[in-house]
Amino acid sequence: MSKKLRDVTISERPNLLGINSTDQAALQTGLSLDMADHMIENAISTFALPMGVAENFVINGRTVPIPMVVEEPSVVAACGFAAKLVRGGGGFTASSTEPIMIGQIQVLDLADLAAATANIQQASPHLLNWLNTQNPSTISKHAKAIDLEIRHIPIHTAQPSAPTPQFLIVHVLYHCGDAMGANLINTACEALAPKIEQLTGGRVNLRILSNLNDRRMASATCNVPITALTTLQMDGLTLAHRIVEASLFAENDPYRATTHNKGVMNGIDAVVLATGNDWRAVEAAAHAYAARNGQYASMTRWRISADQTVLHGEINLPMAVGIVGGATRVHPSAQVALRLMGVHTARELAEVIVCVGLAQNLAAIRALAAEGIQRGHMSLHARQVAIAAGASGANIDRIAEQLIAEKQVRLERAQTLLANLAFKMQN
Repeated sequence: MSKKLRDVTISERPNLLGINSTDQAALQTGLSLDMADHMIENAISTFALPMGVAENFVINGRTVPIPMVVEEPSVVAACGFAAKLVRGGGGFTASSTEPIMIGQIQVLDLADLAAATANIQQASPHLLNWLNTQNPSTISKHAKAIDLEIRHIPIHTAQPSAPTPQFLIVHVLYHCGDAMGANLINTACEALAPKIEQLTGGRVNLRILSNLNDRRMASATCNVPITALTTLQMDGLTLAHRIVEASLFAENDPYRATTHNKGVMNGIDAVVLATGNDWRAVEAAAHAYAARNGQYASMTRWRISADQTVLHGEINLPMAVGIVGGATRVHPSAQVALRLMGVHTARELAEVIVCVGLAQNLAAIRALAAEGIQRGHMSLHARQVAIAAGASGANIDRIAEQLIAEKQVRLERAQTLLANLAFKMQN
């Protein structure tokens, strides 16, 4: 695109992105009330959030417009700015593992843990075949049960009379293809439960997927030229060192890591929402993985190359997203978002999402290390304050600019400015 999205009106932007008229109509219509009524219980309406597009992303050599659904000012602009810095170093390189998900079956009251374990292991090929070819509720075009694994977990608060002071946990591993896989895995765990009880002589309690999908990972790396980090106030190498110091802070302190990672998820959640995927599951997995070594830590890592020419960033997170089934298939805007990005597999989508998380993190810690976060954020926040005060049309920017100039981005001041403006227009 020769023009930038910010240079044209909102009505012109879909054409600039090459979105066809059918998809433009879908974006305008969004989720119908009838669809909403079939998606959740007691629906009374739909709830709209802004969808923006972050520019400048080059991922594995391909230019990718990034649809983002988010209400927070500065997220989309900051993400696109960081992607531009990364583009100067060749763009993002992303990869992912096979889409393996885990279902869990909890078995208790076992008289003989070793015998129960051996019986499940022996029956495993039969159980997998039954799930994939014989049980109608678990036969799928998109997913396949591939393995059963067994874990023994000590029960630290077990009653003295408990037959066995351990849980036996059966992990049902599924290759989910282009689906997220939650519904199928839950169905499979429930279907297997009676068979597991027969094999073990125990009692099955919980049977549900795990959202710690650490077999289904997505990774991204990038190199930012040190020269691209130079600002009017600071040379690029100094700023790069400050970014590394910020990274080390988050890697070693959970208080900082929590805010650091919130910035990562600002980008990730926005794309997950835009594509109709389960952002709560993605959040849960990411935060659990960040604490995998016993202390909550950073989801990203930034270092300067040995020759001090580039700032290297990396991210590696569980990423269970799909492009078939659920809200992704039902929501018209989610389908447009997938077409806009040109992703054709769930793994491609996962790779795009972690790149956005890495970019959002770069934007945040660069701003923090250079000038503080509030300068850019408050400039955009001022428009929301102006709207909340009742401004409309051209008055929104007029009031926002005055709030910024006065360094008083407050609702009360916006209301006063708007009242003064109305008085002047009347007189």
